[in-house]
Amino acid sequence: MKGQAIPDPDHVGRYCKASTVENGEISAAAFMIRETEEYLSVNWLEELKHPDRASQIRDLQNLYAMKFNRVGATARIAILNVGMLRSKVASESPDGRLLRVLHEPLEPGDPSHAGIYELFHDDEIIAELIAQVVVEKHSARA
Repeated sequence: MKGQAIPDPDHVGRYCKASTVENGEISAAAFMIRETEEYLSVNWLEELKHPDRASQIRDLQNLYAMKFNRVGATARIAILNVGMLRSKVASESPDGRLLRVLHEPLEPGDPSHAGIYELFHDDEIIAELIAQVVVEKHSARA
């Protein structure tokens, strides 16, 4: 449901374009939003309704292949646990930032789309904190 808060035990995946991946590591640049963006786009993995992570990743890879002109060979999917993300940023950001992670389905074709809110386009410190809680990395290319 649009605007629904994603539960802390759940996970989101972020497409990280090749230019934000350095030697296999995802840089904080992958978690920066543009001035015109209201939130950081992610996908809610549990909303995909698959029994395992491999199936969830395949779904995201197929989605990215349709959504983006080109998925670079070194592009990655960063997996974040919602609770870890929110806790890390709340406890270690200078302003005690309380992030909201909300379901923002895009129809047709992207029902698991979600957003991380309370970010600003120049939030390098917050982007660094987010990069520190990546729990898994997968190839974004199928």
